[in-house]
Amino acid sequence: MIAKERARFACGLADLVGSSAVALFAVLVAVSGCGAPPPPVAFATTGSTMGTTYSVKVAVVPEGVSEDDIRRIAREKLDRVNALMSTYRDDSELSRFNASTSTDWFDVSDETVIVAAAAIELHRLTEGALDVTVGPLVDLWSFGPEGAPARVPSDDAIAAAKARCGIEHFEVRFDPPALKKALPDLEVDLSAIAKGFAVDAVAEALAERGIERYMVEVGGEVRAGGPKNDGSPWRIGIEEPVPGLRRAMNHLVGMENEALATSGDYRNFFEVDGARYSHIIDPRTGRPVKHELASVSVIAASCTRADGLATALLVLGPDAGHALAETLEVEALFLVRDGATIMEKPTRAFRAREGRPNPPAGADS
Repeated sequence: MIAKERARFACGLADLVGSSAVALFAVLVAVSGCGAPPPPVAFATTGSTMGTTYSVKVAVVPEGVSEDDIRRIAREKLDRVNALMSTYRDDSELSRFNASTSTDWFDVSDETVIVAAAAIELHRLTEGALDVTVGPLVDLWSFGPEGAPARVPSDDAIAAAKARCGIEHFEVRFDPPALKKALPDLEVDLSAIAKGFAVDAVAEALAERGIERYMVEVGGEVRAGGPKNDGSPWRIGIEEPVPGLRRAMNHLVGMENEALATSGDYRNFFEVDGARYSHIIDPRTGRPVKHELASVSVIAASCTRADGLATALLVLGPDAGHALAETLEVEALFLVRDGATIMEKPTRAFRAREGRPNPPAGADS
């Protein structure tokens, strides 16, 4: 997996196009026909990881691979990513880097460098909307691992926290793999992209064992290898972005050999004096986003790309984010609040996937 990701980075990370965990529902459609239909999946397993849940579904288990093998593959890969990149574990590789005040190169794993490098490239592509060094701001706004009481910080406190952030102070090196900070107290939080990477890690490990038809999901981020037994794609339902409600939208996304990730602001927020403050922090302002974009779902070749880009587009909002997605020709669905109604705002590429007609060039989609 590492060699494959390195080659992908070297050949075209500049072409990279794709938070609170946002749930998606995998809908496995039964097949009808003459005689007994094949089961939707041959094997499924679930569990907990990275502060959320995961599921793995396999449509066809090849000879020589047991159900225990599949469980072990999923568990080992997920535990590995968590041990490397968790900000909730003091002993994780990333937490040890954050705790260090050295500005010299800090040795890390290949995986951590790959995810950090992808985050840096997404920062460039999105003109700063994704910044994995905003941990001090996340903590300041009461959304960090400490679980501080909800509060609105002062302008001076925001300015002080921003002075400790900035991805321009962060470097990666591939050989030997290492991270480096220019500010002694710089902190890096890869949670906006690490779940997607974990999904890819499991999916690619399954493929290496000859498992080609699968669906891997971690905290709502999904990658599908397909098709299913009947030749149809995996069907993924995007959750309606309503607090306290877990209900899929009324249409499903068909997926084969691709990934989908969603970022939303409706599960992790607080209210003070009637004002709502989302956990989605705009690194350019140091404050929670104020726009009406509730969630963004992105389809990409890898879940790493989809996960990071979905977060960045959510930061940018329904207009700037949608415009960037169109420029990058990203398949994305924006769900925007309009009073009590949720309005769909798909990109042209997403419309084409679903067979919907596109509006005339230059018109609002």
